[in-house]
Amino acid sequence: MRLCTLRDPAGSRVGVVLGEEVVDLAEAAPELPRELSALLEAGSAALARAAAAASNARRRRPLAEVDLGPPIVRPPKLLAIGLNYLDHAAESGVEPPKLPTVFNKQSTCVAGPRDPIHMPRVSSALDYEGELGFVIGRRCRHVPRARAHEVIAGYLVVDDVTVRDWQLRVPTWTMGKSFDTHGPLGPWLTTADEIGDPHGLRLRTLVNGELRQDSSTKQLVFDCFALVEHLSTAFTLEPGDVVATGTPAGVGIARRPPRLLQVGDVVRVEIEGLGALENRVIPEPDTARI
Repeated sequence: MRLCTLRDPAGSRVGVVLGEEVVDLAEAAPELPRELSALLEAGSAALARAAAAASNARRRRPLAEVDLGPPIVRPPKLLAIGLNYLDHAAESGVEPPKLPTVFNKQSTCVAGPRDPIHMPRVSSALDYEGELGFVIGRRCRHVPRARAHEVIAGYLVVDDVTVRDWQLRVPTWTMGKSFDTHGPLGPWLTTADEIGDPHGLRLRTLVNGELRQDSSTKQLVFDCFALVEHLSTAFTLEPGDVVATGTPAGVGIARRPPRLLQVGDVVRVEIEGLGALENRVIPEPDTARI
């Protein structure tokens, strides 16, 4: 099942994507939660009800005509992993980490799959990082690797947009990773049962149609299941938590000369079987202030 967030002036709610159409669950199953994190927390019976309601729905909308928000509108936690592809560690001039390099992006950075990315007023060092993300489906702690697949609700595409000068001028990366709009997610959550093994998916990032990143999730240093085991050692994972698993080689800052994003650029991140994000860079609007 492919679960999305639908937006309009009346608010947001969960949709189910069926081919090139989408079913609004607020119409098809109004008793279900209207936010995807809450739907996941409601458990397998709620997800089964969503699937049945979608297949029997009388009304479907063309997918191209709806406004898609981020599948998880405000993740309880938005965690990311640095230097988690061997080729990206090499292009960064560092040894692959012995343990996952974990950092957080503030949940207010989340944006939808077609939303604009803001060029900050305080920097022009804007970069893309196409990534596989996974979403936790149930509350868990101390999950062994062999059971990690049981707690992953599904997978989505992430662009870990980064303001490089703000990232690198201090040892911690949170500020440079958390500017508003710098966490596009989507285009929907594809449930784990439709993906099977997530560690052989092709990942590509294009800027204005030019291929910049072309890799496979089989190149991950620490795969999704290892990350669940590691993270849950320290803290409880909750329904709706998003983990961005790292980016492969080809980021703008590592190119010679560097090729960072400019206003007007369109960044497309696509992952086999999961869909694509497509976000245009615009100047940070004057409305983004008190």
